Amino acid sequence: MGSDNHQNLEFLKEIGLGSSNIGSYINGQWKATGSSVTSVNPSNNQSIAQVTEATLQDFEEGLRACSEAAKTWMTIPAPKRGEIVRQIGEALRAKLDPLGRLVSLEMGKILPEGIGEVQEIIDMCDYCVGLSRQLNGSIIPSERPDHMMFEVWNPLGIVGVISAFNFPCAVLGWNACIALVCGNCVVWKGAPTTPLITIAVTKLVAEVLERNKLPGAIFTSFCGGADIGQAIAKDTRIPLVSFTGSSKVGLMVQQTVNERFGKCLLELSGNNAIIVMDDADIKLAVRSILFAAVGTTGQRCTTCRRLFLHESIYTDVLDQLVEVYKQVKIGNPLEKGTLVGPLHTRTSVENFQKGISVIKSQGGKILTGGSVLESGGNFVQPTIVEISPDAPVVKEELFGPVLYVMKFQTLEEAIALNNSVPQGLSSSIFTQRPGTIFKWIGPRGSDCGIVNANIPTNGAEIGGAFGGEKATGGGREAGSDSWKQYMRRSTCTINYGSELPLAQGINFG
Repeated sequence: MGSDNHQNLEFLKEIGLGSSNIGSYINGQWKATGSSVTSVNPSNNQSIAQVTEATLQDFEEGLRACSEAAKTWMTIPAPKRGEIVRQIGEALRAKLDPLGRLVSLEMGKILPEGIGEVQEIIDMCDYCVGLSRQLNGSIIPSERPDHMMFEVWNPLGIVGVISAFNFPCAVLGWNACIALVCGNCVVWKGAPTTPLITIAVTKLVAEVLERNKLPGAIFTSFCGGADIGQAIAKDTRIPLVSFTGSSKVGLMVQQTVNERFGKCLLELSGNNAIIVMDDADIKLAVRSILFAAVGTTGQRCTTCRRLFLHESIYTDVLDQLVEVYKQVKIGNPLEKGTLVGPLHTRTSVENFQKGISVIKSQGGKILTGGSVLESGGNFVQPTIVEISPDAPVVKEELFGPVLYVMKFQTLEEAIALNNSVPQGLSSSIFTQRPGTIFKWIGPRGSDCGIVNANIPTNGAEIGGAFGGEKATGGGREAGSDSWKQYMRRSTCTINYGSELPLAQGINFG
């Protein structure tokens, strides 16, 4: 099931990786003085390569250089910055296959998803090239004669990005592409368990900066642990920190950044639901649920974890779903035909086992799956659980391929169940009634940041703003007007006359 120890890793050379790698890019140079860590293949828990991590001293050196580089980068016209981002996209496109293979190897998601993740950054680069010519402010009518009032958007300076293992480079793309065209330098701390992806992507960005004779410190990256993340959160030189991870850690990051009056962009836990109404296209719903619940082995923030089935179609949908679960191929994510790869770490497997125990203790009935597979890797069975919506475990995010199935009678009941958890990221309903869809997306419908109809909860496009409400953090990344979070807005009023009329008709002397 897992990949063997002698699998071909020659492709790593194509993206600048070797058996030993330096894990931080500081002031245009590869330098790290910390301890050496091992990147592990989750399919067999064997070593891929060694990485030397950054220390806090390395971090300080990097931030000093980045602060200087920001003075240069923010003065370059936005369309010229867009041209640099275009070149980054081309560099990624040229290495799409080996980068995608690396994502699959080091993170554990299947190869089509690994390649798709890199494609997502390329798409963000393309999007941001156009955006670089559309960072527009408003012209606002002034109530005073001979006055002009308008908005000007300027860079923040430096944007810190702390990304997670499940999307080890796409999250960087959502943030860095926009941050760069908005005139900000980027400081990236990649996930500690996916350091090779952090290094490989940074190498491509660094080559583009060097080729254009720009300061390397415009893009600074670190492989490291929580100490580097804490340093980013505390540092007043970083006005905006984007953090992706759990709600628990995200709250700590938010509190730290707020204490220094910085800004936070949080993408945290999801506990996403799909509702299947009595008039739904059952075949479409089952296909969507399968991808939403077991894609990326249930390790997406948008993974469907709760399924609400109308009582009239409950048995039909559940029987079909259990049958397709039993046909899912679990195995090496790099092999063709695999749909479910390993969980990312052994700790993830332990959490899966603990979660199954809690589910059973709270009255949950395992309909299929529920076991760890015997292998050298971190493989578990995709699991369907019949359980009461009142069970406390349903309110929590178990980060794995576990789907809770529950029954409902009315649309109002289903919406209430969807909204009954602390998280508010993604949601979807399956129905063919326009009225039901518009209730679902309306003010008394889903309380999530992503509200879909007749598609899965996962697989968002980059053109829309991505993010959620409540304990998901409230941040928005990628498309729409998300770019405004990466800039500071000034309202400017210009008096081009010789008189001094005051607002609100005030007469002062």
